[in-house]
Amino acid sequence: MDLCVTIKGVSFLLQTGMGILGNTLVLLAYTNIIFTEPKLLPVDMILCHLAFANLMLLLTRCVPQTMTVFGMRDLLNDAGCKVVIYTYRISRALSVCITCMLSVFQAVTIAPAGPHLSRLKPALPSLVFPVFVGLWLLNMAICIAAPFFSMAPRNGTVPAFTLNLGFCHVDFRDNLSYVINGVAVSGRDFAFVALMVGSSAYILLLLHRHSRQVRQIRRSHGGGAETKAAKTVVTLVILYVAFFGIDNVIWIYMLTVENVSPVVADMRVFFSSCYASLSPFFIMSSNKKVKAKIVCAAEQDQLSADTQETNDK
Repeated sequence: MDLCVTIKGVSFLLQTGMGILGNTLVLLAYTNIIFTEPKLLPVDMILCHLAFANLMLLLTRCVPQTMTVFGMRDLLNDAGCKVVIYTYRISRALSVCITCMLSVFQAVTIAPAGPHLSRLKPALPSLVFPVFVGLWLLNMAICIAAPFFSMAPRNGTVPAFTLNLGFCHVDFRDNLSYVINGVAVSGRDFAFVALMVGSSAYILLLLHRHSRQVRQIRRSHGGGAETKAAKTVVTLVILYVAFFGIDNVIWIYMLTVENVSPVVADMRVFFSSCYASLSPFFIMSSNKKVKAKIVCAAEQDQLSADTQETNDK
């Protein structure tokens, strides 16, 4: 195994392992919170769903990618490729959509109350689940073409207009279907990214230009939790947009060539998965509820280990 392959394999392995661990810890923390608190805030419900989407993304894309980099072949048959690629496409789409949802909901939460928002704000918790269902249905419909073009790798040369993922091929057969798919996926992503950037800019505007009003809103809603949550949301959006930009620069390049190099495809996978791997650690460090549950669990484990060690002596 040459140095380039080793570096690539170790990079994917670290990214995948850290991402799966981080998102699993966030989900476990929220599971505990659900059973110990009467209800979750809309932001908490959205963060929990975001961690689930990111975990599915890593399991369906980075895990087989890492195994392929280290030399494992024939991981999936045609049916397996169709299921994995379809699940990955939906998970990736949900990651951007839920991050956008998080930004919009937080912007509505801290916005000054008006004639319309005064009725909308109390209804936010009841809107979370319907929006989740709508996003799932939307992305399942947009990604429905993915299974039809996915197949297990074939021996021989890779046909033109085929995305060589290593463990699977996505064969679009002609330039038209290749471009239409790319435009549909990119159009959806750019629409949601534009919406999340707009709502995040509005949040920053409120925090910067109306500090006195924001302080009053914090008092009327129970302290500075909303302002801190707003800053967390904005940071998550900035993190997503940074990796989204790199991802789409590579994607636009891939749309301009007939045969995509595996190295280019690997680079896109790595950068497009960075958000899924890094975001849970930012959630754990900035969300007091999640951080408290994880610290409490770690202290209990340490106490159990100390007790066991004492008993053994």
